Amino acid sequence: MTVQPEVPQRRVVVTSARTSAVHRTRGATASREIDEQTALGEVLVRSLMRAQLRIAFYAFAATAVLLGGLPLLFAVAPQLAGIHVLGVPLTWLLLAVAVYPLVCLAGWAYVRAAERNEKDFTDLVDRS
Repeated sequence: MTVQPEVPQRRVVVTSARTSAVHRTRGATASREIDEQTALGEVLVRSLMRAQLRIAFYAFAATAVLLGGLPLLFAVAPQLAGIHVLGVPLTWLLLAVAVYPLVCLAGWAYVRAAERNEKDFTDLVDRS
């Protein structure tokens, strides 16, 4: 009696008998809509740009009120010019020193809000 070595069996591909069945494809995603520049993608991008512009306007308005309000304050209250701190007029200190931390704070708040908008937009696109 001779023993034949085992031949490994070949893999077999199993397919559906319904070869004409329609394959379900995933609906259009937001990122595809943006990439293909469809009307929906355009609306999504425009909404992000509008939100970013709104934040920029608020940051500009706050900075303009701050910087424009100081000369107005000095005109309304001229007695501030007579106050000296360490030999320097208070008006000069406010204009030369106190303004910069406030402008930096406004810039920081703007960047934080803009990044939050972008994150929300990215989450929206990733969810769809």
